[in-house]
Order: sequence, then structure tokens, then C-alpha cells
Amino acid sequence: MPMSEKEYTGNLLDQLDLIERIELADKDGGYEKIKAQLAFEKRCIERKLYQKQFLSESI
Repeated sequence: MPMSEKEYTGNLLDQLDLIERIELADKDGGYEKIKAQLAFEKRCIERKLYQKQFLSESI
């Protein structure tokens, strides 16, 4: 199913947020802080992937 422009823009904004959080981790603590931030972001993404769809989307 093709993505709407609104969904596409939302996804791009999410990616920009992710990059900014990683950049902040670099400023705050270097390599170890970046590794910890990447692990956190991975868990967040996995939660989004495996969550159940809203009822209105499954109809």
C-alpha cells in the first residue's frame, strides 16, 4: 500500500529526531554514550514494529 505524503513526512521527521538524539549522545559522552543510545533506539523501533495495529486500521 503506498504511503501518503503526510505519513512519508512523518517518517522523515522521525529519522531526523533519531539522528539528533545520536548527535547529542556524541556531544555528551562519545563512543560509549552513542552505543547506549543506539541500543535504546533499536528497542524503540522494535516496539513500534511489533505493536498491534489500531482497530480502525485493521478494518
